[in-house]
Amino acid sequence: MTHKILFPAIDLKDGQCVRLKLGEMDSATVYNDDPAAQARAFEEQGFDWLHVVDLNGAFEGESVNGAAVEAILSATNNPVQLGGGIRTLAHMESWLNKGLARVILGTVAVRDPDLVKEACRAFPGKIAVGIDAKGGKVAVEGWAEASELGVIELARRFEGAGVAAIIYTDIDRDGVLTGINWESTIDLANAVSIPVIASGGLASLADVVRMTMPDAERLEGAISGRALYDGRLDPTEALKVLNSASGQA
Repeated sequence: MTHKILFPAIDLKDGQCVRLKLGEMDSATVYNDDPAAQARAFEEQGFDWLHVVDLNGAFEGESVNGAAVEAILSATNNPVQLGGGIRTLAHMESWLNKGLARVILGTVAVRDPDLVKEACRAFPGKIAVGIDAKGGKVAVEGWAEASELGVIELARRFEGAGVAAIIYTDIDRDGVLTGINWESTIDLANAVSIPVIASGGLASLADVVRMTMPDAERLEGAISGRALYDGRLDPTEALKVLNSASGQA
């Protein structure tokens, strides 16, 4: 079995590391006012990737927490993927030049799929698409707006384009610790050839174990936020499950 990645999440709002509930900006809980220290802590716990979201950027359509992201990049040796407010090729290039491993395109993937394809050609292996869904329909502009587009319909637009991964978030599960929506996530993973990363609602070790089941073979991994911060998910236990499932010591 291929090694599954558990991506710890750092969500940035006003320079601080927070978690939202159901994507609502006014429901933010501050977990750490030093995102760089949080990034270092995740690396020390044994994680080998980091997922970062500029929440202000997602709502405002431009980078807002750039200084915090740069501090994170300086603090960790782990590859970092970043989403939130990245809408132009110049913006992508600027971040990739600063050391990001991947940029995540969300709203722009719905509004301008050709730009995503152009970005994949310009920056091979470094472009991920974030698909956020509410009630099975794609949401944009920091989840503030719903579209009529189905999740699989959108994902299939990028087949063969060179997208490194699709990060699929069920907004109805995000930040409320009810467990990942495995049914729709696995349906998506089986519908496209692009690797899929599950996001939204990872609640406990049971979700990590679920990721290693045979029907989840196509998943690249999952993102965990609140469960790690609240101590509901023990990093050592979680990583042990994934390593033993992939045959690593």
